[in-house]
Amino acid sequence: MLSKHFKSRGIVLFSSAAVLSMVVGLTACNDSDDKKAITSVEFTSTPAPSSNADLVRATTSSKVIVTYDDGSTEEFPLSYNTLFKNVDRVGSSANEAGRLYDYQGNPLVDPNGDPLIAETADANSLLEVGDKLFLVNHWEYDWILANGTGANKAPNWYSRAPMSMNLTNIAQDKDSGKLTATDQRPIDFSGVDGLWIPCFGSQSPWNTHLGSEEDYDLYFVKASGGYDTATSNGLKAMTELYFKNSRQANPYHYGYIPEVKVNSDGSTEVKKHYNMGRGTWEQTIFMPDSRTAYFGDDGTNVFLAMFVGDVAADPSAGGTLYAARWNQTSSANGGAANLSWVRLGHATSAEVKALIDGGITFWDIFDITTPDTTPDWAAQGYKAIRAGQSTTEYVRLKSGMEQAAAFLEPRRYAAYLGATTEFNKMEGVAVNRADKKLYMAMSYIDKGMLADATGPVDHIQTAKINAGGSYEIQMAGGQTDTGGSAINSEWVGVSMHVPTALLGQDISADALGNVAHPDKVANPDNMFFSEGMRTLFIGEDSGTHVNNFVWAYNVDTGKLSRILSLPSGAESTGLQVVDNVNGHAYIMSNNQHQGEWISSMPASVKSALTAEATAQYGVNAHGTPNYYLEAHVGYIGGIPGL
Repeated sequence: MLSKHFKSRGIVLFSSAAVLSMVVGLTACNDSDDKKAITSVEFTSTPAPSSNADLVRATTSSKVIVTYDDGSTEEFPLSYNTLFKNVDRVGSSANEAGRLYDYQGNPLVDPNGDPLIAETADANSLLEVGDKLFLVNHWEYDWILANGTGANKAPNWYSRAPMSMNLTNIAQDKDSGKLTATDQRPIDFSGVDGLWIPCFGSQSPWNTHLGSEEDYDLYFVKASGGYDTATSNGLKAMTELYFKNSRQANPYHYGYIPEVKVNSDGSTEVKKHYNMGRGTWEQTIFMPDSRTAYFGDDGTNVFLAMFVGDVAADPSAGGTLYAARWNQTSSANGGAANLSWVRLGHATSAEVKALIDGGITFWDIFDITTPDTTPDWAAQGYKAIRAGQSTTEYVRLKSGMEQAAAFLEPRRYAAYLGATTEFNKMEGVAVNRADKKLYMAMSYIDKGMLADATGPVDHIQTAKINAGGSYEIQMAGGQTDTGGSAINSEWVGVSMHVPTALLGQDISADALGNVAHPDKVANPDNMFFSEGMRTLFIGEDSGTHVNNFVWAYNVDTGKLSRILSLPSGAESTGLQVVDNVNGHAYIMSNNQHQGEWISSMPASVKSALTAEATAQYGVNAHGTPNYYLEAHVGYIGGIPGL
């Protein structure tokens, strides 16, 4: 009954920016003059789990504490709620939520004849469309087969599979706030050549879902011509599993930002924004201008990209892609830098799609060689770059290929033009609109980010922090690119560092196997900033914590609170915060690959947790523990609307 309680008071919520007279939210007044302003929102911390029972399930004992302008406070306990699991059939759906499909919508089976079901729930977008609620959610990849074999290790199978998103109808109990999944269907991506590894996502300012494609496996080429084994295997999976050999998959159809528009009748419209560039995109997020976007480029030796559209709320209409140059000011605590921006190119989505459909290949854009083949490579116009991998490539841009390079090979082209391609495991991004700050998760501060005199360049020179850190990027207007041209945005990153509270801390392995401090964020991944709560939420994808956590970091007080513990081995995914739906707030949160135990876990702990998980979750017909096969799509509830 929290909703009624809050509505009757007609609560007005102010952030610390209320000093600047900015109202963040207002509930219905119901003709009452008894209005109370919330001056702060605080989360209490859930202890790290210690019992075997708690280690293998989602737990929270946190509360949200709201403080009013009269000095009074109220506490509301949080709870984790599962909307559906990957193995559930929702509403009228004939298939499991995590089922994968070919281009004609036929459900796929694995090599043992079992349904091919993904265990990797990722991004969420809870969208209000008119008076209806819909949820778009991702399935990232297939981790394990029903017989317990790792999907990438099964004989005569594929290391990856074509993936999917769901659209789920959501009902809300307006009194209790409880959400219920009532019906569901897979979203059809056949019109954009299918979907490859959709990871994290965001919600556009114009109320659509912005997904992602991490183009792992579809990037790597051989200097001698052709693709390496991983890329060949990825193309084989799309060709044989998705297209059923009706056509050959093209690597340049993948690695983009897909957008899903949900209409009030539940129909969907899907497009890929080819002119936002191709990368191993964890996520993109648009700034309040609906034109400027930033990306998380997930992988080794990746780049920080910024897109500035020509037209608000229509990125495909045209835009300019930029890559950041890290100008280091400190090597301490993850490093700090001023940022400058290298212009890569301008295009419409149609222009880039025309290049792809025209059959362009990597070898049409670049010449590539090796020092053995071309000892005088520099004299021959080749440049040494590290982009997307730890090895050095020697490439030379072909005449007239600037636009193709900018959008089909932007990471390589960024390195070619002198931007920084040394970031490592760049994950989620979030925006604090009031303070004009961007937050960016760097899961592991390692590899290209370390001082390395052997690289082609060495822009980032910092010490290894295996637990990673979350960077804060200050944004401003009035900026120019490295060529001296004005950047048409008021949301351009100018400096970058890690706040002390958001820097991971490596430790020697404790009794459970944690090798990062359990009371600090380790290996940040998903991010979302709530303007109403003035809080940055961070979900972990950690090889260093026995249990991954969801954290709440208040940017005004600096308080860091653990608000959810995930089942051991599971990654925290799907973060989205909805500040108010009919008097209730929600923190959307999923998990994936339960039981992917971290390598530092002692054998005795692993054995005990395996036994506990089997007892709690049971086994399937193959004798495989259901713990490994389940993924949960859900939310943290109990929060009053703001």
